[in-house]
Amino acid sequence: MNTKEITVTVNGKQLTETVETRMLLADFIRDHLNLTGTHLGCEHGVCGACTVLVDGKAARSCLMLAVQADGCSIDTVESLVKEDGTLHPLQQAFSDNHALQCGFCTPGFMMTLVDFLNENPNPNEHEIREAISGNLCRCTGYANIVKAVEQASQALAKQGE
Repeated sequence: MNTKEITVTVNGKQLTETVETRMLLADFIRDHLNLTGTHLGCEHGVCGACTVLVDGKAARSCLMLAVQADGCSIDTVESLVKEDGTLHPLQQAFSDNHALQCGFCTPGFMMTLVDFLNENPNPNEHEIREAISGNLCRCTGYANIVKAVEQASQALAKQGE
């Protein structure tokens, strides 16, 4: 077995771990760090359920090896809720707008949209639909997800005032 030591910052905590060189980042996050909010769906980068932020940018963790993340900062869906239990505005908006049903795809949507809203804090409906077009959901029909993103962008704008 070929292994390598990597140092990563995950959800604000720096750690050094030894991993198999062929271990996927998604498996490292879920199985090695026990952060099970990152979901594995298609394992081909198509569904978006495994999306995390790597150095602030949305990335499919099923398409990336853990060793490729050496030296990087990784944020998973677990990073969104504050220590006091307060939800991130995007999480609150998903709840308020019934933008989730089974919830399997939700972590990937959240992390995709955190990156998107950082880049485009005041998106229109077309831009939102384009941003989420790479994430698959079989339950919601997307309409409530769009409403949730609109609400979250307004809440985030108020926080920044």
